[in-house]
Amino acid sequence: MSLDLTVYAIPAFFVLIVAEAMVASRRRLRGYEAKDTATSLTMGVGNVLIDLFMKSVHFALLAAVGSFALFDIGGRWWEWLLLMIGVDFCYYWFHRLSHEVRFLWAAHVNHHSSRRYNLSTALRQSWTTPFTMLLFYWPLALIGFDPLHILAASALNTLYQFWIHTEAIGRTGPLESFLNTPSHHRVHHGRNIEYLDRNYAGILIIWDQLFGTFEPERAPVDYGLTKNIETYNPVQVAFHEWRALLRDVRGSASWRDALGFALQPPGWSPDGSTMTAREMRARADLAGEACG
Repeated sequence: MSLDLTVYAIPAFFVLIVAEAMVASRRRLRGYEAKDTATSLTMGVGNVLIDLFMKSVHFALLAAVGSFALFDIGGRWWEWLLLMIGVDFCYYWFHRLSHEVRFLWAAHVNHHSSRRYNLSTALRQSWTTPFTMLLFYWPLALIGFDPLHILAASALNTLYQFWIHTEAIGRTGPLESFLNTPSHHRVHHGRNIEYLDRNYAGILIIWDQLFGTFEPERAPVDYGLTKNIETYNPVQVAFHEWRALLRDVRGSASWRDALGFALQPPGWSPDGSTMTAREMRARADLAGEACG
């Protein structure tokens, strides 16, 4: 079973990528680099193939939970509107925790591994988030939304996020106040300390504003990871953090430390020898206050 609407959007993706590459060349933006783009597209193909199978698993889980549904919610327009908001809310927490819990970050990190920011980066999708996302959308089925509708709304949420992966669009006026836009999402892909773990939104930026994770785009964005990986090999891109996590867990001195490596934020260590994004920001804030 597949309700992955992104499969049907693939031709449009390629047309828009070509168009953006032309605009980037004309406007002298950072644009595209062949090896980087090839890696992103390969990651995207792998994600689609895995997700085609996982959609059936996800549907089965949602249907099982839905058998205990609290309400019977149909498909009228306002119910679809509520569902889209509900899916976006669940996506915010899925995305946020995928940055704040290391084993979830191991699945998500590859999406941030490119040092370019363009529409092909949107397709640099994980080969393991189709598994980790199973943890997040079941409350919608418990409320009473139809499992098929949940999957369709999730696909629409993903489709929306394609266009925000670009430098060719600046700010979008009043839309910036409530929608996730290219400007907001550029921040999310930045490795600048002030941009780390910010702007998790899917469609509505209001979740970041409500939960204290919003940061506007001010300084030029330096894209990539705090410690970049110097490879275009898709397999290494997909699994490098899983290997690092396994290495840390296996080398732990205790079960407590092992659980810490898996469940604490990326950068956590038992002895404090490495820093999380929050700790890096706190140190930068203290340095700024000292200089001020």
